[in-house]
Amino acid sequence: MFNALTIDVEDYFHVTAFEGVLERRHWDGMEARIERNCEKILQILDEYKVKATFFVLGWIAERYPVLIRTIFNEGHEIACHGFSHEMITRQSKDSFRQDIAAAKGVLEDITGSKVNGYRAPTFSINTSSLWALNVLCEQGFSFDSSIFPIRHDRYGIPDANRFPHIIELNGSGSIREFPPSTVRFLKWNIPIAGGAYLRFLPAQFIAWGINRINKAEHQPAVIYLHPWELDPEQPRIAVHGLSSVRHYFNLSSTENKLRYLIKRCNFTTVNKIALQLFRNN
Repeated sequence: MFNALTIDVEDYFHVTAFEGVLERRHWDGMEARIERNCEKILQILDEYKVKATFFVLGWIAERYPVLIRTIFNEGHEIACHGFSHEMITRQSKDSFRQDIAAAKGVLEDITGSKVNGYRAPTFSINTSSLWALNVLCEQGFSFDSSIFPIRHDRYGIPDANRFPHIIELNGSGSIREFPPSTVRFLKWNIPIAGGAYLRFLPAQFIAWGINRINKAEHQPAVIYLHPWELDPEQPRIAVHGLSSVRHYFNLSSTENKLRYLIKRCNFTTVNKIALQLFRNN
């Protein structure tokens, strides 16, 4: 069974954990490392002949169109991560609509191809922002990967469906949802989807979880990471406590863990999995 490998294309200074000490107006003055880190990921994927879905921030696409065109021309899927990395829970419907329309437009202009997928910054579609799914459908997106079925201080819907499924939108259409992966233990969903969870947990446990989802539950897994997670030498931002731990812990392990997973699990794009799962819908 194939699983979805997804990359959230944002730079280290875009993360929500830094917003209290780093204002958006300062982003253009930061040392950009997105090109070198994406190139590292592309080299790894090419080495193992794996295709992935890249959820691209519009802010990045506007400044690095050649990078996005390169990703697309190498056969990877381009999807949308919004424009300015603003959590949906802090936006109105109008501002969200404008944000995703701007990002989608930039990406489609660069690739000359329709952008079908979306992932919210910080997985910020929760019970208070489910209205965003209707806006996504209205704007022409066919799939989303924003609803994390876990309990977390910033995001998540703990009792949400753990596997890819179709969400009907009250007569205004439907959208295919691809939740980041979890394994069920007693009454808890344990996240194994990647990102910080990949850095905190042993790669063997993540691979076991993917294998369990595939063989015991007969479902594909959805795994993600960020380019900055393969960059232990990135500039340090002055944050402390949990924010610092979440961002900087075990960065030097990410590349080897990614290689470990690719060698042991089958990966492809979200779109390829959608075609297999929902061919009649």
